[in-house]
Amino acid sequence: MEFFFLTLFILIFNLIIYLKFEIISSNFIFKDNPDGKLKKHTKPASLIGGLVILINLYLIIFFLKLLNISKPFFYNDFIYMVILLSTLFYVIGLIDDLKNLNPSKKLLFLVISIIFVIFLFPEANLEHIRISFLSQNYAFKYSFFFLVLSFALLANAINMFDGINLQLILFTFFVFIIFIIKGFEAIFFGTLLIPFIFLGILNFKSKVFLGDGGAYLVSAIIGCTFIYQYKNFENLFFGDEVFIILSIPAIDMLRLFVTRLINKKHPFKGDLNHLHHIVLKFTKNNSLTVLITITLCILPSLLLFFKIETYLILILTLVFYFVLIFYFKAKTK
Repeated sequence: MEFFFLTLFILIFNLIIYLKFEIISSNFIFKDNPDGKLKKHTKPASLIGGLVILINLYLIIFFLKLLNISKPFFYNDFIYMVILLSTLFYVIGLIDDLKNLNPSKKLLFLVISIIFVIFLFPEANLEHIRISFLSQNYAFKYSFFFLVLSFALLANAINMFDGINLQLILFTFFVFIIFIIKGFEAIFFGTLLIPFIFLGILNFKSKVFLGDGGAYLVSAIIGCTFIYQYKNFENLFFGDEVFIILSIPAIDMLRLFVTRLINKKHPFKGDLNHLHHIVLKFTKNNSLTVLITITLCILPSLLLFFKIETYLILILTLVFYFVLIFYFKAKTK
């Protein structure tokens, strides 16, 4: 019954935002203006998407705590780590949306916020490495540095993946569905999917963007969730399985880093060489482009359910990814 009322409240709240979006966005001064270079949309779009997700996150956590729904995610202080890191990441991303921060400065802010949060919540540190195809766990001596690096890379991978309408929203939807299927905090992620549905409709119409703030916020939620389940549940995801689920954004980010360094450019400076840019040049169709990229993201995770070893999945993913990249590039020259 509590879940029903929570779902109904979140549904009504987001429906109001959707129906009154023009009024709300007109009073919200933050806009993403086209520049004819990296931002090729034709009209200014509202950047309220990240804020809507953040408010929903606050509301859902507040009511789950208030209703005292007995879920382990909310028994300890870990949920406050989710709130704090999500908020800090959103603020950094919003500042970047408005001020177009220098890539090095932006990375520094992200790293400082991660260090601050891990210092406040030492329970996030990992004691062991668990790999699906190895028979034993191994002690982890460099957890702090690993977490800082992982959160920073995930934030940038998710942000780089947000470059065409619906792509990041659908990818986030996909990851949340995986959590729900595995039985991990279905109430939390089920209700959190609601704002993504309404934002997806608005994003498809180019009326709202998640922006860097929304992308970084999503990465904080996903990253914290994977860390929590990894530490507390042996029957959910091993470390290598987490990488498989996030493999396409991660591989695309690493390819971009290497390409930019070879071309003597800053590895975090934006360009038009992302996966979706390459596919879009070939398809000339936004919807088909998103369909291809999201399908590519889903396939590695589907192979996990067939009990295929993760190192084989990774090899297949790498081969398919680069064959696709080279094929589309060759066809558009």
